[in-house]
Amino acid sequence: MRVDLNADLGESYGHWRLGDDETLLGLVTSANVACGFHAGDPTTVLRTCEAAIAAGVVIGAQVGYADLRGFGRRFIDVPPHDLTADVIYQIGALAGLARVVGGTVAYVKPHGALYGAVGHHRAQARAVVSAVRSYDTSLPLLCLPGSVLLDEAAAAGSRSVTEGFADRAYAADGTLVPREQPGSTLEAPADAAAQALALADVVESVCVHGDSPGAVGLATAVRTALDSAGVDVRAFAGTA
Repeated sequence: MRVDLNADLGESYGHWRLGDDETLLGLVTSANVACGFHAGDPTTVLRTCEAAIAAGVVIGAQVGYADLRGFGRRFIDVPPHDLTADVIYQIGALAGLARVVGGTVAYVKPHGALYGAVGHHRAQARAVVSAVRSYDTSLPLLCLPGSVLLDEAAAAGSRSVTEGFADRAYAADGTLVPREQPGSTLEAPADAAAQALALADVVESVCVHGDSPGAVGLATAVRTALDSAGVDVRAFAGTA
């Protein structure tokens, strides 16, 4: 059995620090790097790319709404043509920063409210797929199983990679429990590890959020559990 382990990284901004990216880069195989719209500033993103390359971790573009104040976790009814341009802009910005330190962008993952929206909002899902294909038809998209984004990627001929979340609670229909609801996140490392093992049978990549309370402990437990179970933890795309 093989699975990728990813985390959202590069989300600090200026003097404000979020998460322990350096430690997490020693545990994951793919880094969803913020592109400056929901989090991350140019210096932070550049340093995150450099650290990812040094750790042998694949870089992906973590694209979101232009919502620094809300950390990209508020839905914005962006017109599709604007959303397409926003996503292209973010991928290009990350690609430029990654290139100067010897890296490349190997995949794309929507962030926060955009991730939730493209699960059911067909116009926004289509806009994201259009952006990715306009930039580079070979870039895979990380998608929630059963999402509209998965359907749109397939219809356009783009590769999609199914993703599960070790540290998020699931509703009965397979969607993520909204963050504003109690119990939406798993905070016990043992619970996250157990969920990751179950997900490794059905998805290609498992996510641990870098901004979660105790993210390092959760990621350590998840990686230890996967390794102990004999799972081949390896990036699904590209090279660092």
